[in-house]
Amino acid sequence: MQLTKHWAAQLEDYVIDLAWSPAGDRLAAASSSGPISLLGVADGGNRVDLPGHENGTNTLAWRPATAILASGGQDGSVKFWDASSGQHTASVPLGNSWVEHLAWRPGESPPTLAASAGRSFAFIGPDGAVRHRFKDAPKTVTAVAWHPQGGCAAVAYFGGVCLWDADDAVAQKEYAYGNGILALAWSPDGRWLVSGNQDPSVHLWMPESDVELQMSGYETKVRHLSFDHTSRWLATGGGSEACVWDCSGPGPEGREPAMLPHAAPVCGVAFQGTHGLLATAAADGTVVLWSPERRQPMRATVKMPAAATSLAWSNDDSLLAIGSEKGMLYVLRCEP
Repeated sequence: MQLTKHWAAQLEDYVIDLAWSPAGDRLAAASSSGPISLLGVADGGNRVDLPGHENGTNTLAWRPATAILASGGQDGSVKFWDASSGQHTASVPLGNSWVEHLAWRPGESPPTLAASAGRSFAFIGPDGAVRHRFKDAPKTVTAVAWHPQGGCAAVAYFGGVCLWDADDAVAQKEYAYGNGILALAWSPDGRWLVSGNQDPSVHLWMPESDVELQMSGYETKVRHLSFDHTSRWLATGGGSEACVWDCSGPGPEGREPAMLPHAAPVCGVAFQGTHGLLATAAADGTVVLWSPERRQPMRATVKMPAAATSLAWSNDDSLLAIGSEKGMLYVLRCEP
């Protein structure tokens, strides 16, 4: 297995987010200083630079099956862009706080963007119409994740998580958690909702049965989570080793995780969408590919000039996009 350079591009500043278009023909990259770049998948060409958000862009999200890109920024607004024309189509002000979390409802019935800014949370249509503005969360919203079937959106804040129904905007469930939550992820089968926490730990809920599990003992706060496509393996950061937990059967509590070592703190984990490779990145610039189920799991490694800030697999799992602290964007090809 090899990771080879496909192409690279320079952005204005720190690469804060990456997102592949649903058609797989473009990569959107947001610079923390504000601009958003749309780059062709073949060689990074046909580049279109969008102005993004004044003072800085924070997050990107493509509407499923379309060329519509949503962005959130430090100006407190959500913006919509038509990537085919490079035009700004709508803006939605959410307040004075930064818009830090955007996520489109899976499927298209109806198309709904979940967006948060500070304690504010809203469902927004692709035309910029606010479908529902929720009561303010008790604390700043720190993570948003849709159930894979699109029935509800999980919204985290210091002290807990609320599952908001996608159609009637009522609370389905609320889970108390006595600390800060930094990341959320659903397993693809919808069986597990997982949080990465400030304490530092990983917490799992099984919403269908109200089972809760906890794994602690991490070196640092857990900011990075990723499930594989089978829903069995959960990769987590939280120190100089990536941990991969077996979530089959009763779940990971009481099981020993696979430990994937780095020489510096892990700053990103990302499973492929439909295959089994896991990419992990560390603060020393190292990026490693793993097959966690193998006895010898390491498959390939590369050393980047700067630490990765974002990892994103292409839709067909053949390309790995890596954004860096120095504003460089690298697209690597994964080859047998």
